Amino acid sequence: MKVIVASDKAGFELKEKVKANLQGKGWEVDDVGLADAQGYMTYFTASDNLCRKIQAGEAAQGILICGTGAGMNINANKYDGIFAVSCESTFSARMCRVVNNANVLTMGGNIVGPGVAFEICDTFLNTGFTEGMPPDRAEYLKTLSADFQDFLAAKKQ
Repeated sequence: MKVIVASDKAGFELKEKVKANLQGKGWEVDDVGLADAQGYMTYFTASDNLCRKIQAGEAAQGILICGTGAGMNINANKYDGIFAVSCESTFSARMCRVVNNANVLTMGGNIVGPGVAFEICDTFLNTGFTEGMPPDRAEYLKTLSADFQDFLAAKKQ
């Protein structure tokens, strides 16, 4: 499976560790963020790069890392079809996938350590929408999600 990642300078070190961890688990990782620790890229540029690739269908999920996770989260959610959530725990990573069908995870390189970040990423990437929900609630959420996707498709035309 493929995942897109990006960071600014504040998230660069954690992004590199997360990227290596994911690649070690067999993920294809497309890094569209800061390429060099000595370079410069704004959080919104990194976020824009990732969101456009997800909108184009190049991957279903992405991971953004800045200093707090907040700036990239706010920026990413301005894009149609992007549902970004800033997570600092595996519980929030699981629930944002199960209930909200989030497709972009944001984290703060100044907040989350590598070990926890690896667990958050694993949970986010490996949890499905409505996974483990009672059937009636799952069906309700899937219907709402499908209706919203139809709305977005009509908006593009």
